[in-house]
Amino acid sequence: MSTTIPGPDGRPRCRWCAAAPEFLAYHDTEWGHPVGDDHRLFEKLSLEAFQSGLSWRTILAKRENFRRGFAGFDFDRIAGFTEQDTARLLADQGIVRHRGKIEAVINNARQAQAIAAEFGSLAAFVWRYEPSTDELAVPQTASTSAASIALSKELKKRGWRFVGPTTVYAFMQAMGLVNDHVEGCAIRAEAERSRVAFRKPA
Repeated sequence: MSTTIPGPDGRPRCRWCAAAPEFLAYHDTEWGHPVGDDHRLFEKLSLEAFQSGLSWRTILAKRENFRRGFAGFDFDRIAGFTEQDTARLLADQGIVRHRGKIEAVINNARQAQAIAAEFGSLAAFVWRYEPSTDELAVPQTASTSAASIALSKELKKRGWRFVGPTTVYAFMQAMGLVNDHVEGCAIRAEAERSRVAFRKPA
């Protein structure tokens, strides 16, 4: 079976983006393009945690609701959430109402603050785990990597929750730390150009 399918413009795309209509724009404009914004990085780590046991389609459809509920994933604001905020989120039918995951995002926001204070930003910390050139040469072959295992281990050591190596690898794929668009996908070269132009946070 081919790893690509024709897109609406006739250009080939990664096969997975045909699984739902809303995946195409996400695949073309977001997935695999490097991100250095702290709030977007924290958002993706949080949403990947919510996805655990569910589909990305479910989470993507609710993303705007998550953004409203979690203050735009501004971890400085989330770190101040109280039990009242937890109750508010548990009553919000627009998101996934899972107490453990909601509480994990609030906990992780506080840990993100500590990382930002130590490294200057969450982005500077995360991008220290960009895989080596050798690792980057192999697209979409696994659900984890040495780099995702290392980052997961360090996050857990720092008190983060719901950040297993598979969750972290999906985060790395989406945020452009790896370019896992398959060979032949028209967006692979675009994502790589974005990666080359990207100034890694220091």
